[in-house]
Amino acid sequence: MKSIEDIRADFPALHQQVYGKPLAYLDNAATTQKPQTVIDAICHYYSHDNANVHRGVHALSERATAAYEGARRKLAALIHAASAREIVLVRGATEGINLVAQSWGHANVGAGDEVLISAMEHHSNIVPWQWLCERTGATLKVIPMNNRGELQMDAFAELLGERTKLVGIVHQSNALGTINPVAEIIAQAHAAGAKVLLDGAQALAHMPVDVQALDADFYVTSAHKMYGPTGIGLLYAKEALLEAMPPYQGGGDMIRSVSFERSEYNDLPYKFEAGTPNIAGAIGFGAAADYLQSLDVRAIAAHEQALLDYATSQAAAHDYIRLIGTAAHKASVLSFIVDGVHPHDLGTILDREGVAIRAGHHCAMPVMQFFQVPATARASFAAYNTREEIDALFSAIAQAHQLFK
Repeated sequence: MKSIEDIRADFPALHQQVYGKPLAYLDNAATTQKPQTVIDAICHYYSHDNANVHRGVHALSERATAAYEGARRKLAALIHAASAREIVLVRGATEGINLVAQSWGHANVGAGDEVLISAMEHHSNIVPWQWLCERTGATLKVIPMNNRGELQMDAFAELLGERTKLVGIVHQSNALGTINPVAEIIAQAHAAGAKVLLDGAQALAHMPVDVQALDADFYVTSAHKMYGPTGIGLLYAKEALLEAMPPYQGGGDMIRSVSFERSEYNDLPYKFEAGTPNIAGAIGFGAAADYLQSLDVRAIAAHEQALLDYATSQAAAHDYIRLIGTAAHKASVLSFIVDGVHPHDLGTILDREGVAIRAGHHCAMPVMQFFQVPATARASFAAYNTREEIDALFSAIAQAHQLFK
C-alpha cells in the first residue's frame, strides 16, 4: 500500500483550511473525497469524448462507449462478478434497491409472503420494502439487534421460514459500523428458499467483496462512498435473475424494437438502463475502481481498523462520551454522544475547529429509536485519514464539552 502521505497527496480537497484550521475530513460514511485520477477521468470525457454511448457511429461516441463499458468491466472485476452482464449501472444504492423491489419484488412477492430486513437498515433498505408489502399484501419482518448493535442471529433463524421471499441486509451499517455475518445469512436464507439483497454502500471502500464467493443474489453500492462521483452506483444481480426480471423503466436503449403494438427489450444489462446514462459518472466510477485496486483494499481495511481502534480508545478515556454501536466486528465508523451537548451543536463547534463529522440520524431513524437518542455524532474514516486528525477530533470534543459543562 502507498504511504498515507502519498495517498493524501492524491486528494486535492484535503489540502485546505476551514476557518483557519487544517481540514480533518471525518465524514466519509456520507461521502468520500475524490482522488485526482477520478477528477481527471471525468474531465477527460467532457473535454475530449463528450458524446452519447451505444448509438453513435462517430469517433467520439465510439470512445465514450468504450470508456463506459470499460468501467462496467472494471466494476465487475472489483466485486468478482461472473460477467459484466450482471452489472447494472444505476444512480446509486438507493435506486438499485428500488429497482429490485419494483422489478423482482412485484414479480415474485405476493399476499402472505414475507420480506425480512434488519433493525439497523438505512431508510433506503426499509421504505422500498414497505411499499412492496403494502402493494402486494406481503409482511415486512425485522431482525432485532442487541445493545451492542449486533444482529440477533437466533432470532433471524426463527423469523426465516417458507414464506420468506427475500432478506435485505446491510453489509456494513452506516450508523453503527457493524459488519454483519452476511455469508452465514445468505447460506441460511438460501436453505429456506429465499433470495438475499446486500446493501454494500458502506462496505466496498473498506473491505474486499466477492459476490460469487458470498453467493449473493443482489448487491448494491454507490460510487460516491468509494472515492467516485455522485449520482452513479451499481446493482449486481445473478444473470438468471436479471434475465427473468421485467424492465424497471421504459425508454431509449432498453429496447431492441418498438412498435405501437409491442416492444422487444434489449439484452442484459441494457434492458435496465433506460435513457441516456450518467456517462461521465460511470467513467469516474471506473477510475475509482482502478484507484481502489491500486491501494489494496485489505491494506486499507487494516489501516482503517487501526484508526478505529485508536479512536475507540480515545473515546473510552472520557466518561462524558458514550459510544453507540460497539459490535465485536465493526469498521470505519465511530458513533457517539457527548453528555450535555446535542450532536448538531457538537458538529457545528467541531466544524469551527476544522473537523468535519456528521450529526443526525444518518437516515437510520429506527436505530436512533432503539438506542433512545435523537441523533448521534459520527466520525467515519477512509484510507487518507490519520491519527493526528483523530487527535484534532477529540481535542475539539473536549472544547465543546467544556463549553457546555
